[in-house]
Amino acid sequence: MKIIVTGSLGHISKPLTEELIQKGHAVTVISSKAGKQQAIEALGAKAAIGSMEDADFLTAAFRGADIVYAMEALGVESFFDHNLNVREAVANIANNYRLAIQQAGVKRVVHLSSIGAHTDTGNGILAFHYDAENILRQLPNDVFIKFMRPVGFYYNMFAFIQTIKTQNAIVSNYGGDDKEPWVSPVDIAAVIAEEIEKPFSGREIRYIASDEVSPNEVAKTLGEAIGKSDLKWLTISDEQLLQGSISAGMNPQTAKGFTEMNASRRGGILYEDYYRNKPVLGKVKVKDFAKEFAIVYHQK
Repeated sequence: MKIIVTGSLGHISKPLTEELIQKGHAVTVISSKAGKQQAIEALGAKAAIGSMEDADFLTAAFRGADIVYAMEALGVESFFDHNLNVREAVANIANNYRLAIQQAGVKRVVHLSSIGAHTDTGNGILAFHYDAENILRQLPNDVFIKFMRPVGFYYNMFAFIQTIKTQNAIVSNYGGDDKEPWVSPVDIAAVIAEEIEKPFSGREIRYIASDEVSPNEVAKTLGEAIGKSDLKWLTISDEQLLQGSISAGMNPQTAKGFTEMNASRRGGILYEDYYRNKPVLGKVKVKDFAKEFAIVYHQK
């Protein structure tokens, strides 16, 4: 099949592209950076260089595709842009996808959404995934869509490194012994590749997770991996996290969204639909990721 992969050669898109090519599919990878073209072609894929902000470019890239894998990619730096409304930016990308999919005549779409996309209230910044899903749901009914909803990515734990080094603790506004799900991008890519080759029908949702561990277990596992067996998870107030994020330079609106997202982990709002539709867990466990975490930790 002819498959379009958005997200350049990111954490998910690169292993997804590699697996799809290995399975014999013709893959076009969309990237905004011309410097990625050589690396994309080295994998055996075709590169389409352009912007997610350009609906005409996307339409041309999508034309003739059997399936489009669509994700709204915003870099971490965007969360520190005080002139950017993240929710509006994601909605704009999703609308460009909607227009391009319809104009190009694509009938099968796999969309990278997220846990929390089941609601637009009480989930903080993740409400933008609710928006994106509902924008794509405006496509005609003969466009079949699979919404992939992964949980929190392991690599988000790299954000813990700063306070581990300065305070000998992981610090956030949630914590304790209640287990919560985490996921590896490798497992996400495997699930997406699987769904691409399965039949499409209507609008479907699939959650993706690799492991379920509590914050205290995360601290123990990461601590052991980096040689800090006494590492603890410290819970602070919402206001403390909010002010700390703003002091670090984050856009105040974005910081508020992240604080509310973490708070929803405490109250069960974030995971309520996940547990109603709990998936089979993937292969990459927290202990596996801890080895990668330790390498990065000691390099910083």
